[in-house]
Amino acid sequence: MTSNDIRISKQFCKFCLRVLKNEATNIHRENAKQREREKSLNELTGDEIIRLSVCDKYFEDQHIFNVLDKEIVVMGNMLADAIRALPQQKRDVILLSYFVGMTDKEIGEHLGAIQQTIFKRRISSLKQLKELLEKEGF
Repeated sequence: MTSNDIRISKQFCKFCLRVLKNEATNIHRENAKQREREKSLNELTGDEIIRLSVCDKYFEDQHIFNVLDKEIVVMGNMLADAIRALPQQKRDVILLSYFVGMTDKEIGEHLGAIQQTIFKRRISSLKQLKELLEKEGF
């Protein structure tokens, strides 16, 4: 290594140190600004904590029905209670038809009934659901 190479190496090291020192200064400055803008959780009043808090309500009104080894999720307590009040065969038809999206023919094949029977069950189930929901004030 020549003396010129050593000089260039030292200059590069000094440059790198200057860049790191300036970056450290910038980080300290940013942290100080952040401390001025932010408030510690310990400093919050009870009202501020309540105002800023969030209560998750996931799965609170979800109900799971099992039909043909499928888990069908129904949202809403009133609707789930009304569906639960139906007889098993009618419940299965409603869940498969409206929540899984199967046709009457497909439902009939899985449940071992003809398409006309599934259609009648679906129509009578809808009437019964309507009555149940109207009773509840929906």
